[in-house]
Amino acid sequence: MFFSSNIKFLRKHRGRTQDDVAFALNMKRSTLSGYENEVSEPNLEALVAFSKYFNIAIDTLVKTDLSAISEGQLSQLERGFDVHLKGSNLRVLATTVAPDNNENIELVTEKAKAGYATGFADPEYIKVLPTFSMPFLSRERKYRTFQISGDSMLPIPDKSYVTGEYVLDWTYIQTGKPYIILTQDDGIVFKIVENKLEQEGRLTLSSLNPLYRPFDLAANDIKEVWKFVHYISSEMPEQHENRLREEQLLKTVQELQKKVEEIQLKLNL
Repeated sequence: MFFSSNIKFLRKHRGRTQDDVAFALNMKRSTLSGYENEVSEPNLEALVAFSKYFNIAIDTLVKTDLSAISEGQLSQLERGFDVHLKGSNLRVLATTVAPDNNENIELVTEKAKAGYATGFADPEYIKVLPTFSMPFLSRERKYRTFQISGDSMLPIPDKSYVTGEYVLDWTYIQTGKPYIILTQDDGIVFKIVENKLEQEGRLTLSSLNPLYRPFDLAANDIKEVWKFVHYISSEMPEQHENRLREEQLLKTVQELQKKVEEIQLKLNL
């Protein structure tokens, strides 16, 4: 257990004295000193108080050696992201099981996306989602299927169903690979990922469609990560490839028209 060393480490990391922390928590300095030096054990009330004060989950305060994680990971913790990047023991996935005791593949349709953004960790919500199975997928791994919308990932068509494998440890996210990510503000996104979590505490997300610009996603905005496995669509990708070429051609023509207008404007001056 790391509670004693962690509260001492966090106190010094923030430049606080024992008097400062004891006053803020309405306890005696000698009590705090006893916790830091392992002379006494905190009760539940004290654990809750320290958790609120440092804005870090009790599990993390007790089970994780905070002095051993990177500065970037600690920064994420202190900003409210209470599971550091290797928090495999703390990240819990709500799931359902079929009568044969194998895990289901839950389906998150377009209409269900808004509810999933808030109910993803609620077993009661997850159990009402439609479920199915795919015998060619490993029974040792967890999968979920999401319906995507829009043209940002063409040639994968709009309204396709993309299946992902659950990623527990985000440090294993592979740069250049597609992932389905549940975000804090934008809900479910399906993108190509560049993993910068350990160095910069963020992912860079890109679309297959070049008309869409890449954007960054901070680690504390990530709720779930699913590695792309396959997709199902009733449309042929070739149709969308033609549409994509048409859109690229239209964009090129529009840019040329803009340049011509700028040249004409300069000539008129």
